[in-house]
Amino acid sequence: MGDVLFLVLRRLRAPLITLIAVYSIAVVGLVAVPGETPEGQPWRMGFFHAFYVMSYTATTIGFGEIPYPFTDAQRLWVTFSIYLSVIGWAYAIGSVFALSQDATFRAAASRAVFLRRVAGLREPYCVICGYGRSGRAIAHALDAQGARTVVVDLDPARVAGIAVEDFDASPLVLVADARHPEVLRDAGIARPECRAVLALTADDEANQSVAIGTRVLDPATIVIARVTDPAVKSNLQDFGGVAVIDPFESFAHNVGADLAAPEALQLEEWLTGVPGGERPETVRLPKGPWVLAGYGRFGRAVAEALTAAGQPWRAFDPYLAPSASLPQQVRTCASAEEGLRECEVAGAVGLVAGTDDDTMNLGLVTMARRVNPSIAVVVRQHKAYNRVLIEAARARLTFVQSDLMTHEVLQALTTPLLNRFLELARRDGAALARQALQRLDASFGRQVPFVWTFECDPSQPGIRQALYGTADPLRLADLLIDPRDPSATLNAVPLLLARPGPMPSAGPMRAPGDPEPASPSWRRHLRMTSRQGRAERLLGAAAAAPADEVALPDPQTALRPGDFIMFAGSEGVESLQRRFLLDPSPIEFVRTGAEPPRSWLFRRFARARRSPSGG
Repeated sequence: MGDVLFLVLRRLRAPLITLIAVYSIAVVGLVAVPGETPEGQPWRMGFFHAFYVMSYTATTIGFGEIPYPFTDAQRLWVTFSIYLSVIGWAYAIGSVFALSQDATFRAAASRAVFLRRVAGLREPYCVICGYGRSGRAIAHALDAQGARTVVVDLDPARVAGIAVEDFDASPLVLVADARHPEVLRDAGIARPECRAVLALTADDEANQSVAIGTRVLDPATIVIARVTDPAVKSNLQDFGGVAVIDPFESFAHNVGADLAAPEALQLEEWLTGVPGGERPETVRLPKGPWVLAGYGRFGRAVAEALTAAGQPWRAFDPYLAPSASLPQQVRTCASAEEGLRECEVAGAVGLVAGTDDDTMNLGLVTMARRVNPSIAVVVRQHKAYNRVLIEAARARLTFVQSDLMTHEVLQALTTPLLNRFLELARRDGAALARQALQRLDASFGRQVPFVWTFECDPSQPGIRQALYGTADPLRLADLLIDPRDPSATLNAVPLLLARPGPMPSAGPMRAPGDPEPASPSWRRHLRMTSRQGRAERLLGAAAAAPADEVALPDPQTALRPGDFIMFAGSEGVESLQRRFLLDPSPIEFVRTGAEPPRSWLFRRFARARRSPSGG
């Protein structure tokens, strides 16, 4: 607001001085010109009456000659004052219109409105820096889940469509460069309601600046940055505290996982599908030699994944210059047809059309199928408006960066422990994934379950009573009993137990390859009552590695204060399970089968009945 007032006073200084001078001259002149009463006595108008007359005269209202009819001299002066005031007002009003069209003033006014609206936010929100395809898709996905968003983008044309886009709660928009610390501060990254900052611009360097700037200004804010440049990615990982998502690497990882560990990928696709919907079909890419069309960052990422999965590959790129540093499998060629021929596409099991040109990718698919009709196709979509063109390729797998980023970001924000569980499944190979798939299939069939995290928070009265108020420990199986009927079991599967301390030696076996407990301070990250603690709990175990993680824990595991358990279950199970948090009665009910006394009087009667002296 200060900037707006400063600009108004600076740009309208001359018009305001002109208006003051016009009124002063007119008023002084009207006081100086002599008049006369109806009786013919001379009189002079006072300054108050003169200002009053000039006020309604100069504003074209016209009220009359007061307190007495004017003399010819007075009328002559008023006539002169009218034309003088018209000139002054025309100059002032023109200056106001010019100021309203000034880009600097409009930016300052927009910023002032933005700051006031951000200060008025009382619900959780995320700051999205960069409103490209990924930013737009994530903003809509967060809006669908009831989360507010604040968008910062340097291009006004890119955010202009937000006003007409279909949002339940339209994002707050700031047109500015998010790399500047003051812009991040204006966007509200340090406010308690801010849950995360998403750096999603098209420039990796800009994303790096946003991520580091956010961490410096407010270390408690969760930061997720999209980065494809290896050097920038390494810098952010060394800096720490930033969740880096490389869409090329993530997609390549899925390709490699489907070839090397299809069970782990099937588990991931199942748990990250649309809750309540039908589970996705498994891709099942064929094993054998692959051809990569395009050897940029996307092609290199896929090549590394194929190598890690033990699959042979050859690549070509018409835009690459011959170099001794290129791998032997990479060919430089004059045309796409020549590249396909040199890479022996006729004997390949699959083709990855990964160039930056959607038309070329479709042409590559057509040429490859002409030679090898049974070849499996993986295609990259580069431009959003070419979706129909890419769909015409009928690919086995399609890479759409905005879709992948939306999936990864929402997974990190809403179910962070799921990332930890899937990591364990990937490291374990097929055993853990196969066991999890069997349990999910037995409980949900072909339906995608809902995934949530239950926290053994001792600040909640129900859990506090269960943890400290009885001799019997609270067990995981107790949370799987229906609070309405102790004889019934909730349709839920515990997938991961994350806790700050070491597990009992008789407990369930940790997944192979999992590191030994090493961070007793993990509980501090998840149980702090400050804003940092709330932010860490939002991301759960993704924000700080727990001291101990147990995949598919035994239902008889005794729970401890601060434990986090991730469940997969049917719709409505989570709300039933939440009853254990606030009220001690449901836990006692599921343990004993008897409704516990709720009032103070009946609790005293129950204690008296149990005491030896009570009979």
